[in-house]
Amino acid sequence: MTVAELQAALSLEVLVEGDMTREVSGGYCGDLLSWVMGRARSGDAWITVMGNVNAIAVCVLADTACLILSDASPLDDAARARAQAEEIPVLRSDKNTYTLAVELSRLLPS
Repeated sequence: MTVAELQAALSLEVLVEGDMTREVSGGYCGDLLSWVMGRARSGDAWITVMGNVNAIAVCVLADTACLILSDASPLDDAARARAQAEEIPVLRSDKNTYTLAVELSRLLPS
């Protein structure tokens, strides 16, 4: 499933379009950046409340397919600019992290 397909399936708001053709192969939830950096896998959709420039840097280092902000978390201006420069899709939902993770799990093959 591509990021664009994921965005449509979960009715996510697009904050930064980035590479919406990227394949999503899994998911990861977490707000501790160093923890995510060491555990998220390439192609994961990362669900977090962290909408700062450091989160975008972790997306680049971990090679995640996209960043999904849960709980209507804001994306700051520096993060938006960095995500645009790195072509990282940033999506947002009013739903909490748990709900999004369950919905993502139902969409991806086991």
